[in-house]
Amino acid sequence: MPNRLAHATSPYLLQHADNPVDWWQWEPAAFDEARRRGVPVFLSVGYSSCHWCHVLAHESFEDELTAEYMNEHFVNIKVDREERPDVDAVYMEAVQAATGQGGWPMSVFMTAEAEPFYFGTYFPPEPRHGMPSFMQVLEGVHAAWTGRREEVGEVAQKITRDLAGRAFSTEGTGRPTEESQANALLALTRDYDPASGWFGGGDTKFPPSMIVEFLLRHHARTGAEGAREMAEGACGAMAHASLFDQIGGGFHRYVLRQHAGGALVPHFEKMLYDNALLCRVYAHLWRATGSGLARRVALETADFMVRELRTDQGGFASALDADSEDPLTGEHVEGAYYAWTPAQLREVLGEDDGDLAAGYFGVTEEGTFEHGASVLQLPQDGPAVEAGRLAGIKERLLAARGRRPAPGRDDKIVAAWNGLAIAALAECGAYFERPDLVERATEAADLLVRVHMDGRARLSRTSKDGQVGTNDGVLEDYGDVADGFLALASVTGEGVWLEFAGFLVDLVMDRFTAEDGSLYDTAHDAEKLIRRPQDPTDTAAPSGWTAAAGALLSYAAHTGSEAHRTAAERALGVVHALGPRVPRFIGHGLSVAEALLDGPREVAVVGHPEDPALALLHRTALLGTAPGAVVAVGLPRTADGAGGEFPLLAERTLVHDLPTAYVCRHFVCARPTTEPVELAEQLGGIRP
Repeated sequence: MPNRLAHATSPYLLQHADNPVDWWQWEPAAFDEARRRGVPVFLSVGYSSCHWCHVLAHESFEDELTAEYMNEHFVNIKVDREERPDVDAVYMEAVQAATGQGGWPMSVFMTAEAEPFYFGTYFPPEPRHGMPSFMQVLEGVHAAWTGRREEVGEVAQKITRDLAGRAFSTEGTGRPTEESQANALLALTRDYDPASGWFGGGDTKFPPSMIVEFLLRHHARTGAEGAREMAEGACGAMAHASLFDQIGGGFHRYVLRQHAGGALVPHFEKMLYDNALLCRVYAHLWRATGSGLARRVALETADFMVRELRTDQGGFASALDADSEDPLTGEHVEGAYYAWTPAQLREVLGEDDGDLAAGYFGVTEEGTFEHGASVLQLPQDGPAVEAGRLAGIKERLLAARGRRPAPGRDDKIVAAWNGLAIAALAECGAYFERPDLVERATEAADLLVRVHMDGRARLSRTSKDGQVGTNDGVLEDYGDVADGFLALASVTGEGVWLEFAGFLVDLVMDRFTAEDGSLYDTAHDAEKLIRRPQDPTDTAAPSGWTAAAGALLSYAAHTGSEAHRTAAERALGVVHALGPRVPRFIGHGLSVAEALLDGPREVAVVGHPEDPALALLHRTALLGTAPGAVVAVGLPRTADGAGGEFPLLAERTLVHDLPTAYVCRHFVCARPTTEPVELAEQLGGIRP
């Protein structure tokens, strides 16, 4: 019989609806039940595309004897970390503090007051590699609960007090400066390997999208060649490695070097946030350098998102699983969808093209992955292939792969990640003259307004199949969605998106901001947890704190609002404090700080909508590399509010009745220009 999760909207929770475990969702009734029965709570947190979450479920949660023990001695709660990032953040902080590491699946044992006392991640079904089995953990916790209840309670209370005492403050930190940004760059230089193009030591390499954005902005503002070289090196390394799907576009979650000197092998899940961030970064790299590689990767990633993540409602699904069915064995294994042998290439392409593709993509007889298969990459010493022939090879391989059993898709729409996708697709569409991508961005934005935003402009975190979820939006939702709307406003010239962004940043100021200007991840009226989550550092996506700061700053540039600019500056104090010390963990904040130091510049492009010269000036403005520049385009706006939809267009006039651009920053405006070349000189970047 299905358990309580059968009524969930999360695809991850629905995957556990047929477990013999008597799962609860995170709700007061679950904790009431634990009090009534006098048992502890077991909290299991994961997400749909998490490989080891599936392994733990198969090994333990689907096992009748294990489930029977869990049901008898615990109240068991299952949480999708993507639906409840607040719950995940609070207890992950406890896990990391207690064990020195974290990850998913996350396993936490707690009292009926939600106070944690024992932690872990994945536990195997039998003891191995120094880890106890999951059943041993359950039995040990039960023994402690029944035999040493007072001691367990003291531990839980101490952990809760320690967590509650942690808080970030911007009091006295000051805003980012030239010196603090330069020191952050210096720290990154020490952490960068120019030979490989990757940051940091160790064998696991995550895509440094937010750091690359900072490096591009820093180079644009200061001319520091080292910043540009690191950005190009990192993007080159990612694009050539198996991190990038060489025939289908888009990026996997990370790559791992399995043994000394061995090939980098991906962890194969594909996340919307990674691909949205990297799509935008490669588009910005092209904007700065004209790199053909950057253009190709940006467009192939955009096309991947539209082809494989777009839902029937016009939004973008959260992820594709790492695992899929192996056609030969029928088992779900990681990477089965993406790996190839030379024989498989020849079967699809024929002998000549198959051998050529094997050399070009690094597919060997020995294999670089498992069972003699290889994951496609672009070795530096691979053969040159004529562009038309290569396009045909990739097209045939993609079609053949499409006939394999596909990875599962988490169709949940997450507001924040769709905000990231909206910004990336809108800008790619404008840069590369792909109006279809702008249309897809607009449709996703429409979905967020229709489904995720209520009458007070408050956001819901998720939806699925057009039905809104029950969880409130968190700070990253407000920051990323507002940023997406602002990017869409600049690209389309539709002022309604600036208006919607204004609603969201006002709610950030009213509901998420402390008196000292620091920000919380949840609103002041959100569900009370054992601590109010608050973290300015990036994870795989921008922190809500710095995403909101960026949206506040851009909105202030569009409107001239001192209140919003002051809020942004106060929030960015944490970047001044952390940037020089841990730049890899606050890359998005460093990027926003570059915009602050540059102005950001305000660009008004006025003219008649049907005039092609206006479109050329507008595109030139969008192609400018000045960090965080905001662009408004349309008819001049008269003193009585008629005409253009943006405040920046107020009382702008056409020079010689020609479309005209105005560039201003720090209350000083450059000479109005009707010439794209002159505008490009004022903003940096390339002329279209």
